[in-house]
Amino acid sequence: MSMDSTALLLAERAAAREGLSMSAWLSRAARREAVRTGVGPMAVDALADAKADEAEQAEAERAMRATG
Repeated sequence: MSMDSTALLLAERAAAREGLSMSAWLSRAARREAVRTGVGPMAVDALADAKADEAEQAEAERAMRATG
């Protein structure tokens, strides 16, 4: 995935303001946009899903560090 520099800067600022990683913030934003445009389910708890994504990523990183 690639982003133009302005979109990346805006996403970084928004993620930091909300206390989320870029990954979690982008996941939440993508889910929100999918629902808004009608391609996703209407009953999406985007923040919970984004935080779950972030926790899964953190666990994978911990496991990688533990194995060296």
